[in-house]
Amino acid sequence: MSTLAWFALASLAVWGWLALGQGFFWRTDQRLPPTGRGHARGEAGVSGRPDPWPYVIVVVPARDEAEVLPLSLPSLLAQDYPGVAEVILADDGSTDGTGRLAADLAGRYGGLPLTVVAPGEPEPGWTGKLWALRHGMALARARGPEFLLLTDADIAHEPDSLRLLVSAAVANDLDLVSQMARLRVESLWERLVVPAFVYFFAQLYPFRWINRARPLATAAAGGCVLLRTKTAVAADVPDAIRQAVIDDVSMARAVRRAGGRIWLGLAERVDSVRPYPGLGELWRMVARSAYAQLRHSPLLLVGTVAGLVLVYLVPPAATVAGVLGGDAVAAWAGGAAWAVMAGTYVPMLRYYRQPLWLAPLLPFTAFLYLLMTVDSAVRHHRGGGAAWKGRTYSRPEATS
Repeated sequence: MSTLAWFALASLAVWGWLALGQGFFWRTDQRLPPTGRGHARGEAGVSGRPDPWPYVIVVVPARDEAEVLPLSLPSLLAQDYPGVAEVILADDGSTDGTGRLAADLAGRYGGLPLTVVAPGEPEPGWTGKLWALRHGMALARARGPEFLLLTDADIAHEPDSLRLLVSAAVANDLDLVSQMARLRVESLWERLVVPAFVYFFAQLYPFRWINRARPLATAAAGGCVLLRTKTAVAADVPDAIRQAVIDDVSMARAVRRAGGRIWLGLAERVDSVRPYPGLGELWRMVARSAYAQLRHSPLLLVGTVAGLVLVYLVPPAATVAGVLGGDAVAAWAGGAAWAVMAGTYVPMLRYYRQPLWLAPLLPFTAFLYLLMTVDSAVRHHRGGGAAWKGRTYSRPEATS
């Protein structure tokens, strides 16, 4: 057999393992866990509804979010939560009037009480978002809530979102409940890149592995995290992860080290309203943290690039070259691997309500992610590091 045929067979074998042995990562049925009878803590009644409903404070770190805040903040203020709840927005040094706009929106729409705080510039060793979270969470803890909902300023919640999150946490004795918000998918580049972003995340952190009684992976989605206050204190969050660029995964690991129970799944009632109309915006979103995900390791970078090439690029290359060159084994194995790849992508495209003809284009999107990852590493080694909203975190220390 040819060398290309051997690579195609290796890729097919990897896809067979990924499809069946990687926690069925490609399935999209991990939604909020059901609420039923209360478990060990006895906080839920027979209906699964908390009795009484716990006090919750929503903490929103925000930096220069005037563009999206009118689409997101009113949805938080309008929560139909049966218990006591309020919102704290921590204005992280915004220059576009985010804090003033938040107060204006609260006056205009009413609903849950809103407090706006401005913690100032972060101290050395802190990322801006976690610095804002620190102050928002400290103010919240002083008021004695049982739960904190940590949600980004670009996340819109349906009116029953908080109620469903709390019900799931109480009924299932969970310390951290996180939902991966459904990202906006409208432009061509969003259609190509966004569903794949969630697909790749689930492949790296299979939700079923995270949600097992004996978990095999740990992660969270930072846009929507419901966290027990006492668990946050026990895990020393956010102080313990103050330098983390990928703060959601670091937070989940800190909670799990403190003995907390974690659940992560896809959202049905939580959506991101942030637009990424062009490739440049999406590129920056991925590249700012891609190398941090690899722990700034050149060895892991080389392994990741090689893995992406073998898993995603070899199948279409072998298929085309095999057909044109008369290499039947390369064409068959490459085509089979490409078909399995596309098949595992279909559920995510359906979740995002996208046309299924995008499934065979996944190798192209994977190639873009390969380039974004390499660019992230180049920026890091040039001293650029992770950049976001006018701040650069050049060489953060490991936090996990």
